[in-house]
Amino acid sequence: MPSINDSAKKSTNPEEQQYLNLIDYLLKNCPPRKNRTDVRALQDFGATMTFSLLNDTIPLLTTKKMGIVTILKEMLWFLKGDTNGNHLLEQNVKIWAGNGSREFLDSRGLNHYEENDLGPIYGFQWRFFGAEYNGCNADYTGKGVDQIARVIDTIKKDPSDRRLIVSAWNAADLDKMALPPCPVLFQFHVEDEFLDCQLYQRSCDMGLGVPFDIAGYSILTHMIARLTGLKARKFIHVLGNYHVYENHTEQLKEQISRSPYQFPQLNIKDRGQKTVEDFVFEDFEVVNYEHHPFLKMAMAL
Repeated sequence: MPSINDSAKKSTNPEEQQYLNLIDYLLKNCPPRKNRTDVRALQDFGATMTFSLLNDTIPLLTTKKMGIVTILKEMLWFLKGDTNGNHLLEQNVKIWAGNGSREFLDSRGLNHYEENDLGPIYGFQWRFFGAEYNGCNADYTGKGVDQIARVIDTIKKDPSDRRLIVSAWNAADLDKMALPPCPVLFQFHVEDEFLDCQLYQRSCDMGLGVPFDIAGYSILTHMIARLTGLKARKFIHVLGNYHVYENHTEQLKEQISRSPYQFPQLNIKDRGQKTVEDFVFEDFEVVNYEHHPFLKMAMAL
């Protein structure tokens, strides 16, 4: 296990350095192993990173250029409970295209799904937990449990509640999903006027998935804070199996050699939004984002 805190103190951005240190540890100490994909991975189990969200900060990694447009559009798509990958492709968001392909769906035994029907994944569980899944084009209004709405309502009525939890891990639906959730559960915590979020992620692709999730769930925390009249304070990311795929090693060696900049800020336009559905892409603006060049990495399927 890496000694994160000591090394992080030497960085101009110790919070991003937490992430870089975990990658450095994997590259130096963990031999590649087989997994469900065709690409071996260097892996370890159990780590935690904490990021401040105060003053509208968004922990968008700076040691490589991040696709904030894609991150935002995916999060808004999740929050609609949408499972139709075509709706992302129409917005030029291709991150689910591999998992929605005919070949991949058939490999999961989902031969009866139309292409890019991703099954009851994240957004479906967040908004319609327990509802019977009848395809990506069905209307699920009023069905199942709307965990997002319930959490927001509970924060407003009883902020001291210790059950402010949203789970994407529905064991009964796992075999119906194109990909079982990697971030499986997040919990909110209110202290005075501040809102914190802690995410547990079972499987953590350090090259691609983790940077997206750090930013995406931090954005979600800012959104929930706005809807509940609170201030986003911190995002805590708990990692289960965290790993580096062999075909990402050279890119990540380059990334950890770079010095991180300070994180940017997230401005959310106040239009009197009352629910998560009221937010649109144009409401968000990232400012003061200084970053190193983009690093291309292929997803392991």
